[in-house]
Amino acid sequence: MAVAAYALSPIDLIPDFIPILGYLDDLFIVPLGILLAVRLVPGNLMTEFRAAAIRAEGERIVGRWGAAIIVALWVIGIAIAAAWLARA
Repeated sequence: MAVAAYALSPIDLIPDFIPILGYLDDLFIVPLGILLAVRLVPGNLMTEFRAAAIRAEGERIVGRWGAAIIVALWVIGIAIAAAWLARA
């Protein structure tokens, strides 16, 4: 959870506006945290989770609908911003 919170947090150890170094912490900390989290999961559970993911692979329709909703929201947001800028 700490890795996910760090990845999604707007606060970094090294701020992103510092050239090169700002992104290097994200480049190393997040993958290493994910690797640590995967290693902490017991092998038999990881095998079970991977098998469940393979079984559920064909059942996911939500992915396409979710992507369509996100794209639609971006298009609506851009249209609203363009209309607001045109008025200003």
